[in-house]
Amino acid sequence: MRPLIHLPAVAEPAEAVALIERDGGVIIDDFIDTATLRGLETDLRPILDRLSWGNDEFFAGKRTRRLGALFKHSKHAVPLVRQPHFLAAADHFLRRPEHVFLGGERVETVPTYQIGVTQVIDIHPGEGRQPLHRDDGVWQWRHPAGGRQARVQIMVAVTDFTAQNGGTLVIPGSHKWDDERIPDDDEAIPTEMRAGSALMWIGATYHAGGTNTSDTHRTGITVSLDLSYLRQEENQYLSMTLDEVAQLPDDVRRLLGYQASEPTCGWIERDGIMQDPHILFEDDDTRERTQVAIGRRGNA
Repeated sequence: MRPLIHLPAVAEPAEAVALIERDGGVIIDDFIDTATLRGLETDLRPILDRLSWGNDEFFAGKRTRRLGALFKHSKHAVPLVRQPHFLAAADHFLRRPEHVFLGGERVETVPTYQIGVTQVIDIHPGEGRQPLHRDDGVWQWRHPAGGRQARVQIMVAVTDFTAQNGGTLVIPGSHKWDDERIPDDDEAIPTEMRAGSALMWIGATYHAGGTNTSDTHRTGITVSLDLSYLRQEENQYLSMTLDEVAQLPDDVRRLLGYQASEPTCGWIERDGIMQDPHILFEDDDTRERTQVAIGRRGNA
């Protein structure tokens, strides 16, 4: 079985999307620039070093430190969710149009996507491998799913990833399997990439954290973009206060979930009106336009 393909950062996003369609994942070299990489390491390393080890072999690991709420801890996380290959893959796999009938009118709806999970994963020497799994299992997603995916995810290498230090294991092509085929450890290939690069894959692809037989830690950051009508794996609304969210750029606030998804998922009630949650960060004029837009979705 061939390993996943590496693409340079200058590659067209469409090329990355095509490889994910074929193989279930792709590696983008130099996914983030040096300044962002150093900023993430500077912000996160002191926090990681204070954390306890995990306490189970699957979710946490016995020689692994994990840190969530990434956007709370580092402003350098913002470029991760603005990276063109990541957004292009999310647009392609998640923003699939469907139709509903409103009375006799056939209406096309296109869902948005949101940040589902953010986690720094710091695997230390002596950590064993995770069981191979699909991340869309959190929603009991079934396969094949008619082409619709639930999640597009990245694992950004903060340190170099090697076969010896626990580089993420991936089974290329496993996104095309049904739910009766059992993943075999011998089919999994370790991700090897330089710091600043990223593995990008979809929720249907079997993968796992690898065994660290080296003498150094392996640090990666994973972020997912998920269909907005699915519950977020990591509860972003309780991970950060509204004041902390307000300090983030507008596009990141929306990705964290402060945005309704078509046709009517995620609204909040204000003064008896269905409104987009983004009104929490808008001035009066913008709020009025948002209210009108949500109000057109009708009554029941």
